[in-house]
Amino acid sequence: MAIIKHIASKNADYGAAERYLIYQHDEFTHKEILDENGRRILRDNYLIEGIHCTPDTYALECMKLNQAYRKNNTREEIKSHHYIISFDPRDRDENDLTPERAQQMGMEFAAKNFPGHQAIVCTHPDGHNSSGNIHVHIVINSLRKLDVERQDFMERPSDSRAGNKHHLSRDYLKYLKQETMDLCQRENLYQVDLLSPAKVHVSEKEYWARRKGQAKLDEKNEQIEAAGLTPKTTVFETQKDTLRKAITQAMLQSKTLEEFQHILFQQYGIEVKESRGRFSYLHPDRSKPITSRQLGTDFGKEYIEQYISTHKPQQIDLFHTQEPKAKKPKMSKGQRAITKPQNSIRLITDLQNCIKAQENRFYAQKVKVGNLQLMAKTVAYLQENGIGTIEELQAVLSEASTLTSTTHDQLMATEKRLKAVNMQIKNTGQYFGNKKVYDQYKKAKDKAAFLEEHRAEIMLFEAAKVALKEAQGDGKLPSMKMLKAEKEELVQKKNDLYETYSFARARSRELQTIHTNIQSILGSDLSTTQEAKKER
Repeated sequence: MAIIKHIASKNADYGAAERYLIYQHDEFTHKEILDENGRRILRDNYLIEGIHCTPDTYALECMKLNQAYRKNNTREEIKSHHYIISFDPRDRDENDLTPERAQQMGMEFAAKNFPGHQAIVCTHPDGHNSSGNIHVHIVINSLRKLDVERQDFMERPSDSRAGNKHHLSRDYLKYLKQETMDLCQRENLYQVDLLSPAKVHVSEKEYWARRKGQAKLDEKNEQIEAAGLTPKTTVFETQKDTLRKAITQAMLQSKTLEEFQHILFQQYGIEVKESRGRFSYLHPDRSKPITSRQLGTDFGKEYIEQYISTHKPQQIDLFHTQEPKAKKPKMSKGQRAITKPQNSIRLITDLQNCIKAQENRFYAQKVKVGNLQLMAKTVAYLQENGIGTIEELQAVLSEASTLTSTTHDQLMATEKRLKAVNMQIKNTGQYFGNKKVYDQYKKAKDKAAFLEEHRAEIMLFEAAKVALKEAQGDGKLPSMKMLKAEKEELVQKKNDLYETYSFARARSRELQTIHTNIQSILGSDLSTTQEAKKER
């Protein structure tokens, strides 16, 4: 999915933007990375072009324009606007998105939506942490250089005249988001609705808090592993992540809003506050609540209320009970065979290998109390689900693991077929889109001249024709209507499988936690008992 971000800069050093685009920078501090001789290091790969300027003279030309119109001279003025279009990592492998193609789209986007502005357009082939998302940077001088014809998206007459500042309003940003969506739709790239509020909203600040927190946690875990111990946690969570998980678990267990609020407070220490019909959540480690808007629409009062009213909490199924076995009712289409695990049971802490507990007797006492509570929860969990022996627990765990593995294989097969259908849709569109030009080429008297003028269209047609012939085999090619219908079914199937897989994987992990806790509770007696049974 492509997204567009905007950053307004008051930095009078226009060269700073260019240096950021072409030289390596630390992703956390944004400072330049220097070699052993104190010199800047070029990025491994990038493409850069200019509009109404060259990249090398961008800074100088911006300053000359500012002096000519006597603007952008005070510290408070916005000197430049930085737009970033980030494409989905899957587009690179599944939709043939290359840096060259992204750069071309970026140049087109900048020329169309920021006409008359000096701009540099730069494409980077990879995102943070080698995520694989190709992204395009568009940096424009806030002052327009040329008079242009007024466009529909321009809200004021001055927005088309030279010497006036770039004005980004809420409506203009909505227009740019729509333009991004239209661009991806045209190019058959992955895309989501950028105009609707996000179901799970992650701000730029939270994104970087996650990245920095994970880096620190990884460094700490390396020291723990070097000491021969096992880290307690390997994934860093922000306070908002904790809230989202707790809210989801409470929602799945609740029959009413009152019960939802009660579970959040009793199990997680999170207080729910309501103001003007909207929820906000007070994390136990905070003094100021976090609004549902900051978390996403899936955590607002309206969504939670609707979910609770339409979904009844269920206790299912991967478990064998001591009640007489009854025939399982047939599952209707779309009905889930498992429920979201409560995820409230954690691993029992090994006091003997816990350095902090050995250094602090008060902390050790706290851990002991916590372990007793977890033992009680583990035993209660087994009783509630009718698991009476370690063999039964292992059988249930094996069943859950098998379900997770099977669903994962089905999900991978569906994604593979969806990729093939997407490619077929692309080739079919490319075939019929250029067929008219190709037919004209076949009838042209001067084929060499016609080929020179329409080489790109003819090459695209021939490439699509070869690809479709390979996909056809001995059968008949499906129509575009059939392909799009199959794609819609595959997307729905993929979403259903992913949700089922997520539930099954979470249940499997929960059972694994229970199994590990039981081993900690029983200790050596467990292995002794199992060995004795094997000898029999």
